[in-house]
Amino acid sequence: MNRPLLAVALAGIVLLAGCSAPLQTATAAESDDATTVVTTGSGSVTADADLAVLSLSVVAVADSADAARSDAANRSSALVDALRDAGVDDDTITTAGYSLNAQYDREDADPTEYRAVHAYRVEVAPDEAGAAIDAAVADAAAEVWGVSFTLSADTRADLRAEAVGNAVADARADADAAADAAGLTVTGVDQVEVGSTPVFAGRTLESADASTELRPGPVTVEATVTVTYHAE
Repeated sequence: MNRPLLAVALAGIVLLAGCSAPLQTATAAESDDATTVVTTGSGSVTADADLAVLSLSVVAVADSADAARSDAANRSSALVDALRDAGVDDDTITTAGYSLNAQYDREDADPTEYRAVHAYRVEVAPDEAGAAIDAAVADAAAEVWGVSFTLSADTRADLRAEAVGNAVADARADADAAADAAGLTVTGVDQVEVGSTPVFAGRTLESADASTELRPGPVTVEATVTVTYHAE
């Protein structure tokens, strides 16, 4: 004989008996006798950033396309040399974009000048970012389009695993509470679906001696899980 349908409204938890139904991305197993509890848990882990990503570019403007290209090439070489001298590894300096465009006045059909832009992505340790920026600007007249503080791949993977574990514990606590309120006990897991969203934070300040001082904020990795539990 099928068990009666039980409904428990507790902290966004849905208790399903004798049927299956999705809640967000979770799907309960179909069974005539199964009672399932579907919960969503969240977890987060915060750590110091271990990677700074610099967006730098050189810009050249000239009367001809070739002159702009040549000037940009010279400026690019100067930028890479400046970064090397500042201790930045070659394999962390990569091209993020390149453009060479004609510039026009509104009343003139012919180009008035040409503008070349070579944009770079540069990865350094957070405490080395300020020195790299100063070298790029002073020695190559580079433009700084942005700085972000984030996590290396290994650190991100470790923190994500921890955040997922916290989210699963959160989901299980809610499932136990819902089952207990309905006079049941959680006996197993039918399905788990995981999602995660890293959050980056940081800010840039200039100190009084005109060198660039960067003060990264903490980086938080968040995870959510939707879990379908069996209950009896």
